Amino acid sequence: MKSDIEIAREANMQPIQTVAEKLDITADELDLYGKYKAKLTDELWERIKDRPAILFEELSGACPLKEEIVEGGFDFIFARELTGGLYFGERYTKEIDGVRTAVDTLKYDENEIRRIAIQAFEIAMKRNKKVCSVDKANVLDSSRLWSKVVEEVSKDYPEVTLTNMLVDNCAMQIVRDPKQFDVILTENMFGDILSDEASMVTGSLGMLSSASLGEGTFGMYEPSHGSAPDIAGQNKANPIATILSAAMLLRYSFGLSKEADAVENAVKTVLKKGMRTIDIMDEGKTLLGTKEMGDAIAAEIE
Repeated sequence: MKSDIEIAREANMQPIQTVAEKLDITADELDLYGKYKAKLTDELWERIKDRPAILFEELSGACPLKEEIVEGGFDFIFARELTGGLYFGERYTKEIDGVRTAVDTLKYDENEIRRIAIQAFEIAMKRNKKVCSVDKANVLDSSRLWSKVVEEVSKDYPEVTLTNMLVDNCAMQIVRDPKQFDVILTENMFGDILSDEASMVTGSLGMLSSASLGEGTFGMYEPSHGSAPDIAGQNKANPIATILSAAMLLRYSFGLSKEADAVENAVKTVLKKGMRTIDIMDEGKTLLGTKEMGDAIAAEIE
């Protein structure tokens, strides 16, 4: 029989049919929601997905990687292009010469690439001044253009160190040595897959915030995890990703860096005091529910 911790950790990894049944809607309705969200993202000019991957030192025990790899924690962020590439290209499924055939089109132009590259370098300037551009330039024309444009943008940021990495190697390096990364710059599909991989080495999806940024200060902020229908209404869900998403809102849309720091430091303080929700619970720590964790963090904000 699965423990509550296992149930909480797996709640965001349910097949679409299972999630739909728990929400009392059809799988088609749930799929339609995803399509509307993608359309909303496009219409509101949300072009960039910033998704931090942070392992707090206090949560190193929740990470599946070896202790010597994650000792001291790590902190890197994905700058993922959000409205181009394979997910938004021309697609069709039809029968050709009696054979069912499906086609998805991967397309990028230099303006799309330049926009996300500039954002990545701007983020790096506020962090450790390192950008790792991830592509598949040994195979894909779109990746070769990606690499060229990123290299051009890098010339405007001489303080930032640019490296290039193939996507398959990056997938390995995230579990081999996550501390090497600062800002990972990538196209839409690669970023989708790699950021989900990174979420698991941080210990829990309940810790991961995200921001979808558009032109100027516009953005949509949300936790990286799903709705966790298995534990809805049970006061078990981890609220930290939502709280950290609010901190990103303060920082990126409102320009309130001091206030964002206050929220993030409050989270760190609560974790240092040994307070945990069930998905990050460890021996000798204090188990809190959703409401209690939120109250504890609020009380630490100065």
